Amino acid sequence: LQLLLLLSYIYIYLFCLCSPLQNAEVSVFEVNIRFVGGLLSAYYLSGKEVYRRKAVELGEKLLPAFKTPTGIPWALLNLKSGIGRNWPWASGGSSILAEYGTLHLEFMHLSKLSGNPDFAQKVMNIRKVLNRLDKPQGLYPNYLNPNSGQWGQHHVSVGGLGDSFYEYLLKAWLMSDKTDEEGKKMYYDALQAIETNLMRKSSSGLTYIAEWKGGLLEHKMGHLTCFAGGMIALGADGAPGDKTGHQMEQAAEIARTCHESYARTALKLGPEAFRFDGGVEAIATRQNEKYFILRPEVIETYMYMWRFTHDPKYREWGWEAVQALEQHCKVEGGYSGVRDVYASTPNHDDVQQSFYLAETLKYLYLLFSDDDHLPFDHWVFNTEAHPLPVIRKEKTDIPNEVE
Repeated sequence: LQLLLLLSYIYIYLFCLCSPLQNAEVSVFEVNIRFVGGLLSAYYLSGKEVYRRKAVELGEKLLPAFKTPTGIPWALLNLKSGIGRNWPWASGGSSILAEYGTLHLEFMHLSKLSGNPDFAQKVMNIRKVLNRLDKPQGLYPNYLNPNSGQWGQHHVSVGGLGDSFYEYLLKAWLMSDKTDEEGKKMYYDALQAIETNLMRKSSSGLTYIAEWKGGLLEHKMGHLTCFAGGMIALGADGAPGDKTGHQMEQAAEIARTCHESYARTALKLGPEAFRFDGGVEAIATRQNEKYFILRPEVIETYMYMWRFTHDPKYREWGWEAVQALEQHCKVEGGYSGVRDVYASTPNHDDVQQSFYLAETLKYLYLLFSDDDHLPFDHWVFNTEAHPLPVIRKEKTDIPNEVE
């Protein structure tokens, strides 16, 4: 872990040497989770002031993205001009749920460290906008127009375009020392809607989370969606109405399904997406879904499930993944993704994604570490696996020493 943190520090330090005033357009979401989150984590783990200062400085450069009629931020921002826009392919100029909904943890810490309430106010306003809207079947569509404040296409996914929004609702509550009741309610209400409308069981008993498009289910589950097993386990202890056991069962079932998506391939590595239709279960049927790019979500769920259950199968499954990574992804100079996990001989894509170091290897390390290593009652991981400390509530019951 020390080596991973050192590599992260070097990566962040090199970024600090670069001017954020360059005439470049960046993804607000990616800069936040990777750089702001990384700088915050580096500060809390090292105590070095440069990381705090740079995190706040970079956060301030992102604030112009919120200059929209609703306060829902643009996806893309020119750091020099402050001009923002959305992805041209996103439903009628919409902002994306997983992007504008994955700023909360970092921005709350930025307000805490800078004394500037603007960061917290920006992300709390996002909730106000969402809470005013009707949700189809209680679900959050992936697209929201930042000008009109209305939903775009009614496409719902717990994978790509939606995933980390739900994660941040839960983690906002946990990071607030369980004082953020609004975040808690939004999370458990959303999870209930997901269970009712998207969670299904295959004929052989595999639980999966489908996608919802205008009221119709697409029986596909993405690798990205596999994080949900860990998320549900993390939130199970606070579940309302004695649902803790039920949610732990759901988490275990999702972990099993995602393990099956790995076990049913030639390389024992999971495809980008897998389907449950036409007699197929947990298998990718389309060529453009058969690739593996070193993603962390399945390992992430194994890590959470191990921490909460200590069932040895999660470490066994994690070790299977380690062996497959070493055998099929290790190349000269690093690790590479593969283009087809069903082919017996790997065809490498010659890319080592940054999240392989930030997330996949970190979650593997934690899977085989003691529980007191970055314990969950003290730390919350942002969606790029950068640990952020719980913000403790102020104690008002301490007796006045003068009295």
